[in-house]
Amino acid sequence: MTNVRTRIVGDREGVAADAVIGIVRVWAMAWRLVTRTWDEVSSVVTGLGWTVAALTLVAIVVGYRFGLREIVVVGFAGAVLVVVAAIALIGRSRLLIRMRLPQHRVAVGDEAGVVVTAENPTRLPSVPTTVEVPVGAGLVDVAIPAIGPHGTVEREVPVPTLRRGVLDVGPVTGVRADPVGLVRREIVWTAREQVIVHPRTIAIPSTSTGLVRDLEGQATTDLSPADIAFHAIREYMPGDDPRTIHWKSTAKSGALMVRQFEDTRRSHLVVALGIARSEFADDEEFELAVSAAASLGARAIRDGREVSVVVSERTPEFAKRAVYAVRSLPTVTPTRLLDDFASVGLADACLPIAEVSRIAGSEAEGISVAFLVVGSTVGLPALRLAATRFPVGVEVVAVICEPEAQPRFLRVAGLTVMTIGYLDDLRHALHRSAAAA
Repeated sequence: MTNVRTRIVGDREGVAADAVIGIVRVWAMAWRLVTRTWDEVSSVVTGLGWTVAALTLVAIVVGYRFGLREIVVVGFAGAVLVVVAAIALIGRSRLLIRMRLPQHRVAVGDEAGVVVTAENPTRLPSVPTTVEVPVGAGLVDVAIPAIGPHGTVEREVPVPTLRRGVLDVGPVTGVRADPVGLVRREIVWTAREQVIVHPRTIAIPSTSTGLVRDLEGQATTDLSPADIAFHAIREYMPGDDPRTIHWKSTAKSGALMVRQFEDTRRSHLVVALGIARSEFADDEEFELAVSAAASLGARAIRDGREVSVVVSERTPEFAKRAVYAVRSLPTVTPTRLLDDFASVGLADACLPIAEVSRIAGSEAEGISVAFLVVGSTVGLPALRLAATRFPVGVEVVAVICEPEAQPRFLRVAGLTVMTIGYLDDLRHALHRSAAAA
């Protein structure tokens, strides 16, 4: 065995080492305190507050240095403002603030609001205060009066619903600030919520235009050897299914006779909405088109039909090539569809209605009816071109939206063209189309 002298690493020897360690610890504590204080001060001082503080310091130094009493007075006035601002931040609000949305979904033009509730859980009256409620792109100041012990006050803030869209509401923020605006402390009380403003829709006739007029399937002029709708009896031909032999007719005629049926089909509707800015004269025209498309899609969903609602995909601003695709809106429920319609907007770089029709016609199977909802700037040649993009046998209905225009109804080579000036005109046009079908 060998004797090995060991020494614990980190042992301090001497007064100097202890002093150095003590100074380092004190410096670290002081630095953390200064950093924390600076963060708290900088979080509440506004840009105006920093400007006034700097001018106050400069005025006092320059005034005393050069003996300018007026400048010294300005400096002391600034110092008074700084002291008043600091006093304004003393204390914290004891109020409990809540926000409630009675309705998360409304239609354009309907009344909507957010209810702000302030509760004082203490045994002392509260002081009047102000809270801020962001509503969309705006900011609403809500005055909360003095509330007695264990009292509650409610204030309703209106939500603008003049235009469809998705509005962010909240969070409710409590504000403590001085009268001049040198300091400002914010307390976030609630989370952010959303109000979805749906497009205005109307009740329209059942989606009965096209090859099919009911959910179970409607007989067509196409004949089928096996289906539900009976058509006629004909002579047996080689290859016919023996199960279709009609024995009573066979016994009467002495020759094999088989039953013939009319083909029935399930209804698959397509609603294509143009969103190219060049296809609409103005925003009002586009809003009418959105309402018309939403009414058609929602009605088809309520009828239990298979429906596809499509719009063009947008091409990013700096993309090297155009995005050749469409976006399908959810058609699970009318509410889901209207939620997505709330955020549909015009685009400068997107596909025209003819290309949207081409993609929709190739992707959707078994289409019986296609509604093309466009603006007044889309001419009849463009609509006829769009109609040819669908498979043969699909009835294409073009809905031209032109606010305040006289309603018109036109049939051109298998294409039905409806012009509506108001949303109610869509109902009358569909009634007329169903009667003429």
